[in-house]
Amino acid sequence: MKETVAPPGAELRARAVIDLAAVRANVRTLRDRAPHAALMAVVKADGYGHGAAPCARAAVAAGATWLGTATPQEALALRAPGAGVPADVRIMCWLWTPGGPWREAIEADVDVSVSGMWALEEATRAARLAGRPARVQLKADTGLGRAGCQPRDWPELVTAAVRAQAEGLLRVTGLWSHFACADEPGHPSIDAQLSQFREMVAYAEARGVEPEVRHIANSPATLTLPESHFDLVRPGIALYGVSPSPAIGTPQELGLRPAMTLSASLSLVKHVPGGHGVSYGHHYVTPGETTLGLVPLGYADGIPRHASSAGPVLVEGKWRTVAGRVAMDQFVVDLGGDEPGPGAEAILFGPGDRGEPTAEDWAQASGTIAYEIVTRIGTRVPRVHVNGEQSG
Repeated sequence: MKETVAPPGAELRARAVIDLAAVRANVRTLRDRAPHAALMAVVKADGYGHGAAPCARAAVAAGATWLGTATPQEALALRAPGAGVPADVRIMCWLWTPGGPWREAIEADVDVSVSGMWALEEATRAARLAGRPARVQLKADTGLGRAGCQPRDWPELVTAAVRAQAEGLLRVTGLWSHFACADEPGHPSIDAQLSQFREMVAYAEARGVEPEVRHIANSPATLTLPESHFDLVRPGIALYGVSPSPAIGTPQELGLRPAMTLSASLSLVKHVPGGHGVSYGHHYVTPGETTLGLVPLGYADGIPRHASSAGPVLVEGKWRTVAGRVAMDQFVVDLGGDEPGPGAEAILFGPGDRGEPTAEDWAQASGTIAYEIVTRIGTRVPRVHVNGEQSG
């Protein structure tokens, strides 16, 4: 059995190269789709795995005036001096639990989302302690069934918010909601949610709420539903050049460019005979004498185990397929007798310019969505940001 091992000084084990020029171009494309609305760049979950602060700066350089996060900790990290986010950029966070850092968020001038009375009460208590009004956005549940205030409870929440605003404890800066099926063109829930949102906004405004922004449009709605744009759009996955759904179109058809390229250096290339089992469980057995390449990435790095025997990889210009099970730290590809040297590049996904697979290809192979493919790439994989720090 012939075997070669990667020499000292080979390339990084793996890397996720993030093209910030692509992020900026995607922001410009999205702004063109919603020319009369401000744009909130959603950079939650470490910028969907791309790096929150660098992507936030790139989005702002291209014209985003708001940043969106899920957790208050993510928002506060963007307010830290080292993040490099201009102080005049608005930041909003929406995933709160009782006892959260309300005061810190208020003092950092972060807009906080409120879906119910408990949250409004915590926000107003924190505002008293901070000695300044909270910037509060009221979220309406118009049909998604997650966070947000139900229509029957909306009058109580609005009344309490207006009262607290009159007392100088908060300013209602926004009214917002979130779509359930905007990535399914023509789904009946889209019009139903828009109608419900308009009604709940009208109710609040009739009782004295004067929001700076009203918003419901996520990535698919920004791209396909101009009637949903209102004052602000909130694209997330589209910022990073990934289509929200194949039903809407490919990134190229939507004018988007994928920003992440995930690759690794082959750590081992070896000859094996036919009938040789590969990886745990021997779910792949070589059909004949061949060469195997070891890719040093596994499910601990975010490679889906569900992509076992299915995930595509580009090595030396040819698509290969994961041979057998994806393990915690590595997987194998059958090179079909080719003999790339140790350290040769294995591209799991990227924009597709070089014939490499895309995140959508991995999503199809794994039975999931492309959002998950890019977001789950773990911290063991270094992010390498290129084409940064330029104006829009």
